[in-house]
Order: sequence, then C-alpha cells, then structure tokens
Amino acid sequence: MHGHTVSFQFENESFEGYLSPAATGSGPGVIVLQEWWGLVDHIKDVCDRFAAEGFTALAPDLYQGKSTTEPDEAGSLMMALNITQTERMLAAASSWLVADPTCSSEKIGVIGFCMGGQLAMFAAGSNPIFGAAINFYGIHPNVSPNYEVMSCPVLGVFAEHDDYASPAAVSKMSSALSAAGVKHDFKTYAGCSHAFFNDSRPAVYSKPDAADAWARTVEFLRSNL
Repeated sequence: MHGHTVSFQFENESFEGYLSPAATGSGPGVIVLQEWWGLVDHIKDVCDRFAAEGFTALAPDLYQGKSTTEPDEAGSLMMALNITQTERMLAAASSWLVADPTCSSEKIGVIGFCMGGQLAMFAAGSNPIFGAAINFYGIHPNVSPNYEVMSCPVLGVFAEHDDYASPAAVSKMSSALSAAGVKHDFKTYAGCSHAFFNDSRPAVYSKPDAADAWARTVEFLRSNL
C-alpha cells in the first residue's frame, strides 16, 4: 500500500482514515467512501490508484475499525451506521484534507461505492466544499441526500442487473437531480451486476467495464477540480 493511516477531529470526536498522497507530491483532493464491507484493502487500493493519477485521496473509516467479508454482517453494519455522526466525520475529513499540504485544490471530490455511493451524494448535498461527486451504484435506505442545495456536478455509474440500485431507482434519482437543477451524467453498464468495479470480487467484476468507469471517473474529476 502506498498510503498510511491518519487521524482527524470534529470538536471532541476523533476519527481515522487511509490517506494516499499524490505521487506528484500534491494534487486535487478526493474523499473515497467505502462499500458496506468497511475500509478494506480494495478501498485502500482505489485511493492508491487515485494517487498514481495525481490526486490525494482520503478514505475515512466509517465503521471505525470494523470490517467483514460476510454479507449479513455487512448489512448489519450498514444499517447500524450513525448517519449524524457520519456527517460529522465527513465534514472533519473534508476540512482536514483541504488543509493537508499534499492537497492542492480548494474544492475536493467525493466518490463512493455501494453504500458509499449514496453517502457521496449525501456529502455533496451537505457541504459546499465538494466540486464533484461520483456515485458508483449507491444505495442506503437511511440516507436522503439534499439535492436542492447540491452545488456540484454528479457522475453516476450503475449496472443493468442490480437489485440494490435498480434501473428504476436510478431513473428516479436522475429525475430528482434534474428537478433540482443539478448537472449530472449517468451511465448504466449493460450486462453488469452490482459492484462490477470491485476487482476483489471475481463473481461480479467486469474488467473492461471497470476500466471504462475508471477512465470516466478520472476525467470527470480532472475537469471539475
């Protein structure tokens, strides 16, 4: 791993995350939000990939040390997530990142996968520090982003065969963003399943589609930060 663990605070609360500084020394900042498994090696690898592209990426540990490989436990961890505390954690992580010398941008991006995709939308609707938001097949039943105050564009990456972020749910989200005047670009990948970007899950991983989604992600962030 290229990065390391860092700590940041919100008032009297202390949180941790994985920071991967830009390989160039400094670069635009990106907050990376985990799937329901926790802050696992795949998410850290995504941060490292951003660093190789010239971004400084920070993945806050939303479960504060917990992770799992069992779907039932992952679902329980997701549902037990304290959204109010998570909002404070995201605010603290964002403020810490823009103040770090390896971050060169005043506005930062936020990207999330599965659970984290919905939280990325939530973050973008809660804090004007974000200049770009990316949602990879995001879902969380207890998270309701505020599209009315969202000030940054959104890139959406979805799968045709997804029981979580279904095509109907994606269409509804697109309509809500349009109604709020939020610029967004959604792409649904034909033949793909939920979590097709995750190369640690061979049952659903789609290498060519993941590569295309990654290229679109990097270009979107470079264009907006």
